[in-house]
Amino acid sequence: MTSVQERLLFVVSPPRSGSTLLQRMIGSHSAVFTHPEPHLITPMAYLGFYDTVDKAPFDHINSAEAIRLFVSSLPRGEEDYLDALRAYSDAMYGRMLEPSGKRYFMDKTPAYALVLPFLTKLYPHAKYVVLTRHPLAIFSSFANSFFDGDWARAHEFNPLVERYVPAIAKMLRERPVPLVHVKYETLVEAPEAQMERVFAYMDVENEPEAVNYGERFRSKKGPGDPITVSQHSRPVTDSLHKWAAELAKDAKKRALAERMIERVSDEDLETWGWPRERVFDAVREVASSVEAPKPVVNAYTIQRKVMLALKKDIHQRPHGALVKRIRYYCDVLLRE
Repeated sequence: MTSVQERLLFVVSPPRSGSTLLQRMIGSHSAVFTHPEPHLITPMAYLGFYDTVDKAPFDHINSAEAIRLFVSSLPRGEEDYLDALRAYSDAMYGRMLEPSGKRYFMDKTPAYALVLPFLTKLYPHAKYVVLTRHPLAIFSSFANSFFDGDWARAHEFNPLVERYVPAIAKMLRERPVPLVHVKYETLVEAPEAQMERVFAYMDVENEPEAVNYGERFRSKKGPGDPITVSQHSRPVTDSLHKWAAELAKDAKKRALAERMIERVSDEDLETWGWPRERVFDAVREVASSVEAPKPVVNAYTIQRKVMLALKKDIHQRPHGALVKRIRYYCDVLLRE
Protein backbone atom coordinates (compact mmCIF):
# COMPACT_ATOMS: atom_id res chain seq x y z
CA MET A 1 0.00 0.00 0.00
CA THR A 2 1.34 3.44 -0.92
CA SER A 3 2.25 5.53 2.13
CA VAL A 4 1.02 9.08 2.59
CA GLN A 5 4.50 10.51 2.13
CA GLU A 6 4.83 8.86 -1.27
CA ARG A 7 1.75 10.88 -2.27
CA LEU A 8 3.14 14.22 -1.09
CA LEU A 9 4.71 16.82 -3.37
CA PHE A 10 6.50 19.79 -1.81
CA VAL A 11 7.30 22.94 -3.77
CA VAL A 12 10.39 24.45 -2.12
CA SER A 13 10.99 28.11 -2.89
CA PRO A 14 11.53 31.59 -1.47
CA PRO A 15 8.57 33.98 -1.26
CA ARG A 16 7.91 36.02 -4.43
CA SER A 17 9.69 33.52 -6.66
CA GLY A 18 6.75 32.43 -8.80
CA SER A 19 5.76 29.54 -6.56
CA THR A 20 2.03 30.27 -6.80
CA LEU A 21 2.34 30.27 -10.59
CA LEU A 22 4.08 26.89 -10.43
CA GLN A 23 1.51 25.60 -7.93
CA ARG A 24 -1.32 26.49 -10.27
CA MET A 25 0.29 24.77 -13.24
CA ILE A 26 1.13 21.59 -11.33
CA GLY A 27 -2.26 21.78 -9.62
CA SER A 28 -3.92 21.84 -13.05
CA HIS A 29 -2.78 18.25 -13.59
CA SER A 30 -5.55 15.69 -13.20
CA ALA A 31 -3.51 13.68 -10.66
CA VAL A 32 -2.76 16.58 -8.28
CA PHE A 33 -4.77 18.12 -5.46
CA THR A 34 -3.53 21.23 -3.66
CA HIS A 35 -4.60 23.74 -1.05
CA PRO A 36 -3.48 27.24 0.00
CA GLU A 37 -0.24 27.18 2.01
CA PRO A 38 -0.96 24.75 4.90
CA HIS A 39 2.01 25.68 7.16
CA LEU A 40 1.77 22.26 8.82
CA ILE A 41 5.50 21.54 8.95
CA THR A 42 7.05 24.72 10.38
CA PRO A 43 5.42 24.49 13.83
CA MET A 44 6.61 20.89 14.21
CA ALA A 45 10.17 21.91 13.37
CA TYR A 46 10.28 24.09 16.50
CA LEU A 47 8.75 21.82 19.11
CA GLY A 48 11.95 21.66 21.12
CA PHE A 49 13.85 18.56 20.01
CA TYR A 50 15.46 20.29 17.02
CA ASP A 51 15.02 23.92 18.07
CA THR A 52 13.24 26.04 20.65
CA VAL A 53 10.18 28.22 20.81
CA ASP A 54 11.68 31.33 22.35
CA LYS A 55 8.41 33.05 23.24
CA ALA A 56 6.42 30.04 24.39
CA PRO A 57 4.68 30.49 27.78
CA PHE A 58 6.77 27.80 29.46
CA ASP A 59 10.44 27.19 30.14
CA HIS A 60 11.45 26.18 26.64
CA ILE A 61 15.03 25.36 27.66
CA ASN A 62 13.94 22.81 30.25
CA SER A 63 11.27 21.52 27.88
CA ALA A 64 13.75 20.95 25.06
CA GLU A 65 16.15 19.16 27.40
CA ALA A 66 13.34 16.98 28.74
CA ILE A 67 12.12 16.09 25.24
CA ARG A 68 15.63 15.13 24.15
CA LEU A 69 16.08 12.95 27.24
CA PHE A 70 12.70 11.30 26.64
CA VAL A 71 13.44 10.67 22.96
CA SER A 72 16.86 9.24 23.76
CA SER A 73 15.11 6.57 25.84
CA LEU A 74 12.72 5.49 23.09
CA PRO A 75 13.58 2.15 21.44
CA ARG A 76 14.51 3.80 18.14
CA GLY A 77 15.32 7.26 19.45
CA GLU A 78 14.88 10.05 16.94
CA GLU A 79 13.19 7.71 14.44
CA ASP A 80 10.36 7.07 16.93
CA TYR A 81 10.03 10.82 17.46
CA LEU A 82 9.79 11.40 13.70
CA ASP A 83 7.24 8.58 13.43
CA ALA A 84 5.07 10.34 16.01
CA LEU A 85 5.26 13.68 14.22
CA ARG A 86 4.65 11.97 10.89
CA ALA A 87 1.52 10.31 12.25
CA TYR A 88 0.05 13.76 12.88
CA SER A 89 0.95 15.26 9.51
CA ASP A 90 0.03 12.05 7.66
CA ALA A 91 -3.44 12.26 9.17
CA MET A 92 -3.81 15.91 8.15
CA TYR A 93 -2.48 15.48 4.62
CA GLY A 94 -4.13 12.12 4.07
CA ARG A 95 -7.60 13.18 5.15
CA MET A 96 -7.39 16.29 2.97
CA LEU A 97 -6.23 14.25 -0.02
CA GLU A 98 -8.51 11.21 0.12
CA PRO A 99 -11.85 12.86 -0.79
CA SER A 100 -10.21 14.37 -3.90
CA GLY A 101 -9.42 10.96 -5.40
CA LYS A 102 -6.13 12.39 -6.70
CA ARG A 103 -2.70 10.75 -6.50
CA TYR A 104 -0.73 13.68 -5.04
CA PHE A 105 -1.25 16.35 -2.44
CA MET A 106 0.92 19.37 -3.24
CA ASP A 107 2.08 21.62 -0.39
CA LYS A 108 3.48 24.98 -1.48
CA THR A 109 4.58 26.82 1.69
CA PRO A 110 7.69 29.01 1.18
CA ALA A 111 8.45 29.04 4.93
CA TYR A 112 9.43 25.36 4.66
CA ALA A 113 12.61 26.45 2.87
CA LEU A 114 13.95 27.55 6.28
CA VAL A 115 13.34 24.13 7.89
CA LEU A 116 14.52 21.87 5.07
CA PRO A 117 16.76 19.56 7.18
CA PHE A 118 13.71 18.76 9.32
CA LEU A 119 11.30 18.42 6.40
CA THR A 120 13.54 16.02 4.48
CA LYS A 121 14.07 13.91 7.62
CA LEU A 122 10.33 13.79 8.21
CA TYR A 123 9.45 13.00 4.59
CA PRO A 124 12.47 11.46 2.82
CA HIS A 125 10.26 9.65 0.29
CA ALA A 126 8.09 12.58 -0.75
CA LYS A 127 8.57 14.42 -4.05
CA TYR A 128 10.35 17.80 -4.09
CA VAL A 129 10.22 20.50 -6.76
CA VAL A 130 12.74 23.27 -5.98
CA LEU A 131 12.03 26.63 -7.59
CA THR A 132 14.64 29.40 -7.79
CA ARG A 133 14.60 32.89 -9.28
CA HIS A 134 17.17 35.67 -9.57
CA PRO A 135 17.72 36.71 -5.91
CA LEU A 136 17.24 40.42 -6.61
CA ALA A 137 14.10 39.80 -8.67
CA ILE A 138 12.64 38.07 -5.62
CA PHE A 139 13.52 40.94 -3.35
CA SER A 140 12.27 43.58 -5.80
CA SER A 141 8.91 41.81 -5.99
CA PHE A 142 8.75 41.62 -2.19
CA ALA A 143 9.55 45.30 -1.72
CA ASN A 144 7.18 46.52 -4.40
CA SER A 145 4.35 44.22 -3.37
CA PHE A 146 4.32 45.04 0.33
CA PHE A 147 6.50 48.09 1.05
CA ASP A 148 5.69 50.62 -1.70
CA GLY A 149 9.07 49.94 -3.27
CA ASP A 150 10.96 50.83 -0.07
CA TRP A 151 13.84 48.36 -0.23
CA ALA A 152 15.40 49.48 3.05
CA ARG A 153 12.20 48.94 5.04
CA ALA A 154 11.51 45.64 3.30
CA HIS A 155 15.03 44.41 4.06
CA GLU A 156 14.74 45.44 7.70
CA PHE A 157 11.48 43.51 7.94
CA ASN A 158 12.76 40.36 6.20
CA PRO A 159 16.21 39.87 4.58
CA LEU A 160 14.89 37.34 2.08
CA VAL A 161 18.05 36.99 0.00
CA GLU A 162 20.35 36.27 2.93
CA ARG A 163 17.88 33.83 4.49
CA TYR A 164 16.56 31.82 1.58
CA VAL A 165 19.42 31.61 -0.91
CA PRO A 166 21.82 29.75 1.44
CA ALA A 167 19.09 27.44 2.76
CA ILE A 168 17.86 26.34 -0.65
CA ALA A 169 21.34 26.27 -2.21
CA LYS A 170 22.44 23.81 0.46
CA MET A 171 19.56 21.50 -0.44
CA LEU A 172 20.40 21.72 -4.13
CA ARG A 173 24.05 20.88 -3.46
CA GLU A 174 23.64 18.12 -0.90
CA ARG A 175 20.52 16.50 -2.39
CA PRO A 176 19.29 14.86 0.84
CA VAL A 177 16.28 13.68 -1.19
CA PRO A 178 15.60 13.21 -4.92
CA LEU A 179 14.34 16.47 -6.42
CA VAL A 180 13.81 18.41 -9.62
CA HIS A 181 15.17 21.96 -9.89
CA VAL A 182 13.14 24.50 -11.86
CA LYS A 183 14.38 28.01 -12.63
CA TYR A 184 11.69 30.67 -12.83
CA GLU A 185 13.32 32.36 -15.81
CA THR A 186 13.25 29.11 -17.80
CA LEU A 187 9.77 28.25 -16.55
CA VAL A 188 8.14 31.38 -17.96
CA GLU A 189 10.11 31.24 -21.22
CA ALA A 190 9.46 27.54 -21.93
CA PRO A 191 6.63 26.43 -19.62
CA GLU A 192 5.59 23.33 -21.58
CA ALA A 193 9.10 21.88 -21.56
CA GLN A 194 9.61 22.60 -17.86
CA MET A 195 6.28 21.11 -16.87
CA GLU A 196 7.08 18.01 -18.90
CA ARG A 197 10.24 17.63 -16.77
CA VAL A 198 8.25 18.05 -13.56
CA PHE A 199 5.56 15.55 -14.57
CA ALA A 200 8.20 13.01 -15.63
CA TYR A 201 9.85 13.36 -12.19
CA MET A 202 6.43 12.82 -10.57
CA ASP A 203 5.90 9.74 -12.75
CA VAL A 204 2.59 10.99 -14.13
CA GLU A 205 1.46 11.42 -17.72
CA ASN A 206 2.45 14.70 -19.30
CA GLU A 207 -0.51 17.10 -19.63
CA PRO A 208 0.79 20.03 -21.72
CA GLU A 209 -2.46 21.97 -21.26
CA ALA A 210 -1.64 22.36 -17.55
CA VAL A 211 0.36 25.50 -18.40
CA ASN A 212 -2.97 27.19 -19.19
CA TYR A 213 -3.79 27.32 -15.49
CA GLY A 214 -6.32 30.13 -15.93
CA GLU A 215 -8.61 27.69 -17.72
CA ARG A 216 -8.05 24.68 -15.43
CA PHE A 217 -7.04 25.68 -11.92
CA ARG A 218 -9.71 26.40 -9.31
CA SER A 219 -8.09 28.38 -6.53
CA LYS A 220 -9.20 28.59 -2.92
CA LYS A 221 -8.77 31.68 -0.80
CA GLY A 222 -5.91 31.45 1.66
CA PRO A 223 -2.20 32.18 2.09
CA GLY A 224 -0.31 32.59 -1.16
CA ASP A 225 0.11 35.17 -3.90
CA PRO A 226 -3.07 37.25 -4.17
CA ILE A 227 -1.30 39.94 -6.19
CA THR A 228 -0.17 39.04 -9.70
CA VAL A 229 -0.73 35.41 -10.61
CA SER A 230 -4.46 35.88 -11.30
CA GLN A 231 -3.77 38.62 -13.83
CA HIS A 232 -2.76 36.03 -16.45
CA SER A 233 -3.98 32.63 -17.57
CA ARG A 234 -0.52 31.22 -18.41
CA PRO A 235 3.13 32.19 -17.73
CA VAL A 236 4.40 35.49 -19.13
CA THR A 237 7.89 37.01 -19.26
CA ASP A 238 6.88 40.59 -18.42
CA SER A 239 8.53 40.67 -15.00
CA LEU A 240 11.84 38.99 -15.80
CA HIS A 241 14.06 42.09 -15.75
CA LYS A 242 12.03 44.82 -14.09
CA TRP A 243 14.23 44.53 -11.01
CA ALA A 244 17.25 45.48 -13.15
CA ALA A 245 15.61 48.68 -14.36
CA GLU A 246 14.76 49.52 -10.78
CA LEU A 247 18.38 49.24 -9.64
CA ALA A 248 19.69 51.15 -12.66
CA LYS A 249 17.49 54.09 -11.75
CA ASP A 250 18.12 54.14 -7.98
CA ALA A 251 21.66 54.26 -6.54
CA LYS A 252 20.50 53.58 -2.97
CA LYS A 253 18.67 50.44 -3.98
CA ARG A 254 21.68 49.32 -6.03
CA ALA A 255 23.95 49.83 -3.01
CA LEU A 256 21.63 47.79 -0.77
CA ALA A 257 21.41 45.08 -3.43
CA GLU A 258 25.21 44.89 -3.55
CA ARG A 259 25.37 44.53 0.24
CA MET A 260 22.82 41.71 0.12
CA ILE A 261 24.79 39.84 -2.52
CA GLU A 262 28.05 40.38 -0.61
CA ARG A 263 26.54 38.45 2.32
CA VAL A 264 25.85 35.39 0.17
CA SER A 265 28.72 33.00 -0.49
CA ASP A 266 30.18 32.35 -3.94
CA GLU A 267 29.20 28.70 -3.59
CA ASP A 268 25.56 29.52 -2.85
CA LEU A 269 25.27 31.99 -5.72
CA GLU A 270 26.85 29.46 -8.10
CA THR A 271 24.45 26.74 -6.94
CA TRP A 272 21.52 29.13 -7.31
CA GLY A 273 22.51 29.65 -10.95
CA TRP A 274 23.68 33.26 -10.67
CA PRO A 275 27.47 33.38 -10.10
CA ARG A 276 28.69 36.57 -8.47
CA GLU A 277 30.18 37.94 -11.69
CA ARG A 278 26.80 37.63 -13.45
CA VAL A 279 24.38 38.81 -10.77
CA PHE A 280 24.23 42.39 -12.03
CA ASP A 281 24.54 41.66 -15.78
CA ALA A 282 20.91 42.50 -16.45
CA VAL A 283 21.31 45.94 -14.89
CA ARG A 284 23.83 46.80 -17.60
CA GLU A 285 22.18 44.92 -20.45
CA VAL A 286 18.46 45.64 -20.32
CA ALA A 287 17.89 48.42 -17.83
CA SER A 288 17.44 51.13 -20.42
CA SER A 289 14.80 49.18 -22.33
CA VAL A 290 12.71 47.87 -19.44
CA GLU A 291 10.27 49.80 -17.30
CA ALA A 292 10.95 49.70 -13.57
CA PRO A 293 8.27 47.97 -11.47
CA LYS A 294 5.60 50.05 -9.83
CA PRO A 295 4.34 49.39 -6.31
CA VAL A 296 1.30 47.12 -6.43
CA VAL A 297 -1.97 48.68 -5.32
CA ASN A 298 -4.99 46.50 -4.58
CA ALA A 299 -7.15 45.62 -1.58
CA TYR A 300 -4.63 43.10 -0.26
CA THR A 301 -1.56 45.34 -0.49
CA ILE A 302 -3.44 48.28 1.01
CA GLN A 303 -4.50 46.11 3.94
CA ARG A 304 -0.94 44.88 4.38
CA LYS A 305 0.49 48.40 4.31
CA VAL A 306 -2.04 49.64 6.85
CA MET A 307 -1.16 46.74 9.16
CA LEU A 308 2.58 47.41 8.84
CA ALA A 309 2.07 51.12 9.49
CA LEU A 310 0.01 50.41 12.60
CA LYS A 311 2.51 47.80 13.82
CA LYS A 312 5.53 50.11 13.60
CA ASP A 313 6.60 51.18 17.11
CA ILE A 314 3.18 50.10 18.37
CA HIS A 315 4.31 49.84 21.99
CA GLN A 316 5.45 53.47 21.99
CA ARG A 317 2.47 54.95 20.13
CA PRO A 318 -0.96 55.91 21.57
CA HIS A 319 -2.94 53.35 19.58
CA GLY A 320 -0.80 50.56 21.07
CA ALA A 321 -2.38 51.07 24.49
CA LEU A 322 -5.84 51.04 22.90
CA VAL A 323 -5.12 47.79 21.04
CA LYS A 324 -3.87 46.16 24.25
CA ARG A 325 -7.04 47.24 26.05
CA ILE A 326 -9.25 45.88 23.28
CA ARG A 327 -7.29 42.64 23.35
CA TYR A 328 -7.85 42.35 27.09
CA TYR A 329 -11.63 42.72 26.71
CA CYS A 330 -11.66 40.25 23.80
CA ASP A 331 -9.74 37.70 25.90
CA VAL A 332 -12.21 38.09 28.74
CA LEU A 333 -15.26 37.82 26.50
CA LEU A 334 -13.94 34.80 24.58
CA ARG A 335 -12.52 32.92 27.55
CA GLU A 336 -14.01 29.44 27.90
